[in-house]
Amino acid sequence: MKKVKITVLRRSFNENLVKEYGVEGLTPCGALKDGRKSHTV
Repeated sequence: MKKVKITVLRRSFNENLVKEYGVEGLTPCGALKDGRKSHTV
């Protein structure tokens, strides 16, 4: 299996879409940060 590198380029949180389609209490993901790199197999 090949290695895969994932880089978070940009995170966004659209409050208008969350109000319309999201569940109550939904917040931006705290686990991911811009520029974070992750390697997986």
